[in-house]
Amino acid sequence: MPPKNKHPTIYDVAELSGVSITTISRVMNAPNKVKKETRTKVVEAIDKLGFIPKAEARARALRQSGRIGVLTPFFTAPSFVQRLRGVAAALSESNYDLVIYTVDSSDRLQGYLSSIPLTGNLDGLIIISLTIHNKDAQGLSEHGVETVLIEYPNPKLNSIEIDDVQGGRMAAEYLLKKGHERIAFLGDIELPQFGIHPTRKRLKGFKQALAEAGISLPDSYVHLAPNTPMDTRRAAHELIHLPEPPTAIFAAADIQALSVIKVARGLGLNIPSQLAVIGFDDIDSAEYADLTTIRQNLDESGELAVKILLSRIADSSQPLQHKHLPLSLIERLTA
Repeated sequence: MPPKNKHPTIYDVAELSGVSITTISRVMNAPNKVKKETRTKVVEAIDKLGFIPKAEARARALRQSGRIGVLTPFFTAPSFVQRLRGVAAALSESNYDLVIYTVDSSDRLQGYLSSIPLTGNLDGLIIISLTIHNKDAQGLSEHGVETVLIEYPNPKLNSIEIDDVQGGRMAAEYLLKKGHERIAFLGDIELPQFGIHPTRKRLKGFKQALAEAGISLPDSYVHLAPNTPMDTRRAAHELIHLPEPPTAIFAAADIQALSVIKVARGLGLNIPSQLAVIGFDDIDSAEYADLTTIRQNLDESGELAVKILLSRIADSSQPLQHKHLPLSLIERLTA
């Protein structure tokens, strides 16, 4: 342990953790390339010593603008692009740069969550559609990393969310009012490594509304497929070619609903008289395709996240904010 009047150095971290300086540098700059056990040793040593990398400390002192980080999976997917667009728009007139961290595995997520609080190179963090456990939330909070979660809340951090169950109910209720009784559900297969589960919640609300109306939902009417055009088209073909096909399909994401429409029209079906289709999200292309959908405020969620974050950076004594954004049904020409 270094003397109290000495700033801890990377050599102190190496001595306490029992690993090389090169490994410590890798933990701070490319944590996903370090074994979890080694990374944990280094992180605990850095945390215990209160070590701040010299180059980063100097950069922070000289930097004229701040940095806001965004952790997100699937950042090229339309819904994520729109959230990021909202973040970028809200930051455009501020003195903060935007840094995007792409998360493609749970190990990479844990690497970021371990290293970001310790390196101190961010003034704030927005985490989109990723489940953050209490230990990680506590770490971000204790290290003063102001954070806003979009979609999956944690009581220790600011959050913005929607009611996915209610969204599923809204889709079912709309189709029931249109007179449909054979209604199918198509959603994506959820990825357990991220802990995200909107499809499950939307299906839950969908089932609840159908059951309350006395409408059954056979297993054959529920198809889950990877969210790719090819897999979604295959699932749509299977639904449409059932012995007693549905007259309406609720897709848990607009991008899947658009694939359903493409398949149906390719088979000569009229939309919506022979097959009604409703989606979820209201991405930009939904309007161009005249897709009926459940709208969640994608751009607005990104903008609101920045607003909350900047207010907390300016005054961390403010209470945490937990916002629920409303959903709305957008009626167009497909259902």
